[in-house]
Amino acid sequence: MISIIILVFVLGYLSITLEHPLGLDKTVPALFMAALMWALLAVGFHEGWLTLIDGHETTFKAINGVIDEHAEEGFTNLLLHHLGKTAEILVFLIGAMTIVEIIDLHRGFEILKGWVTTKSKTRLLWIIAVLAFFLSAVIDNLTSTIVLVTLLRKLIPNKQDRLWFAGLIVIAANAGGAWSPIGDVTTTMLWIGKRTSALHLVERLFLPSLVNLIVPVTLATLFIPAFKGKIKEVKISEEEKETENLLSSKTMLFLGIGMILFVPVFKTVTHLPPYLGMMLGLSVVWLVSEFIHPEEDFSKERRHLYSAHKALSRIEMSSILFFLGILMAVAALESLVYGAVMVDGELTSVGTLRYLAEMLNQTIPNQDIVISILGVLSAIIDNVPLVAASMGMYNAPMDASVWHLIAYAAGTGGSMLIIGSAAGVAAMGMEKIDFIWYMKKISWLAVVGYVLGYILLLFMESL
Repeated sequence: MISIIILVFVLGYLSITLEHPLGLDKTVPALFMAALMWALLAVGFHEGWLTLIDGHETTFKAINGVIDEHAEEGFTNLLLHHLGKTAEILVFLIGAMTIVEIIDLHRGFEILKGWVTTKSKTRLLWIIAVLAFFLSAVIDNLTSTIVLVTLLRKLIPNKQDRLWFAGLIVIAANAGGAWSPIGDVTTTMLWIGKRTSALHLVERLFLPSLVNLIVPVTLATLFIPAFKGKIKEVKISEEEKETENLLSSKTMLFLGIGMILFVPVFKTVTHLPPYLGMMLGLSVVWLVSEFIHPEEDFSKERRHLYSAHKALSRIEMSSILFFLGILMAVAALESLVYGAVMVDGELTSVGTLRYLAEMLNQTIPNQDIVISILGVLSAIIDNVPLVAASMGMYNAPMDASVWHLIAYAAGTGGSMLIIGSAAGVAAMGMEKIDFIWYMKKISWLAVVGYVLGYILLLFMESL
């Protein structure tokens, strides 16, 4: 049964990577493998074939079809736990995308577009990449990717050219998120888990993350023709100019970005999950969007064109469902007991991903190599369970070098594949980036940046 569940994950993952050759939307295999994996877990559990594990290292099992009350409750709570964690990300994503779409409907991004006056593709790449690097450190890599890909649509009319820029945004956003305690969910985990302090994280990871940004962007400008030449200017009709003058574009732009920037502040002050802050921000933006236009300027027939309802209709729900499927599939894999390892001198049952991490640690004696491999694995498997596993693997004090290495590896390693990070998945959904195309065209840039940044971090930690 364990082998079948892993096989379903592998085949589902393969179907996602071969989306275009198969002519099948990636959302279908993602949802299918998630539902099937949990169904197999349930059947195996009730028949007594499988032992499952929850997030607190407790195992539970039904023996010969006789379901222990604690085990039944544990299985239900396990599913709800993972669904809750996934829902947090999805609600956050929906909130951020809706705010961005409301800003776009009010032509707020035209203001940003007006600030970017360069027509040089090379210069534009550097501007966008640096924006992504610093913006993701403040509002997280997922939200900054959504904002900047939306801005790209205003600046670059050619879709093929836009794909290249979107690929570099993913690398830049992940690099920026790695050196900030609120820039990526994995660094937040390490920060909240008291594995690293905010000051030490920034101090140690800023330069390696900067290398992870500068090297790929430099290589892209030198060797990739798509970043040479001029951008074709987008013509704006008189009607659009008139609409832009009538709408309070600046108000919605600054309010929307301000509410997104407010989310990490809300989290720091209240210690509540970020999605609640995003919901608060969305409600404020939504409220203002309902009353910002004078009645004499817009008839009731036209007001709906700028409402939040219109913004919600523009969100790619297939991307949301894809995220749901792949995160729940990884959760199923994480919950499946695959083996037992020695933890703090005791034999402890662990999930598949934790078992994989522990086996790597036992097989390869060099800790630095193990962590670098975990970074590569984060491009294939969700980096959250990998970081959670590594937090249980190492018994190091706060601000030890191992935590800085893990933060960098998990934060930037996901750039190697388009579905290796939340930023990549968001860009993939918004611009319909093909998995194979990204792997052929962008992955090598991410690999070079990752390796050089990791080497610099090792050198800094050795001083």
